[in-house]
Amino acid sequence: MPQIKVISENRKARHDYFIEETMEAGIVLQGTEVKSIRLGRVNLKDSFARVENGEVFLYGMHISPYEQGNRFNHDPLRPRKLLLHKREIRRLLGKTREEGYTLVPTRLYFTKGKCKVELALAKGKKRYDKRESYAKRDAERRARQALRREP
Repeated sequence: MPQIKVISENRKARHDYFIEETMEAGIVLQGTEVKSIRLGRVNLKDSFARVENGEVFLYGMHISPYEQGNRFNHDPLRPRKLLLHKREIRRLLGKTREEGYTLVPTRLYFTKGKCKVELALAKGKKRYDKRESYAKRDAERRARQALRREP
């Protein structure tokens, strides 16, 4: 199994969405973007993906300009193309047209020297769903603590 080096995680996505399924996608980057990502200067919060004209683009992912990049630097918030097979794109297009589904990046990582994005097909949570998640997590935590206290 290839070694995975996680650069950034979108924890807020798991809080705000029900994650139905995930898939790995390549990402088209410029040279200074790769260097900046390797330094961990990337933010996935509030980012999303959209299918447009048979291609998938990632919006809102902030990659800070590389300090030694001078004039070769890039726009930190530019849309970035994701690399997926055509059948995967068609399936995602069908799913995202359904009510409430969206594409959300959950993490950015390097595997075999290539930068990859884990893309999740997700459905938005309502406020009461979030409260339910908090209550469930709290109950599990209390159960674990009670088991630890038992002699």
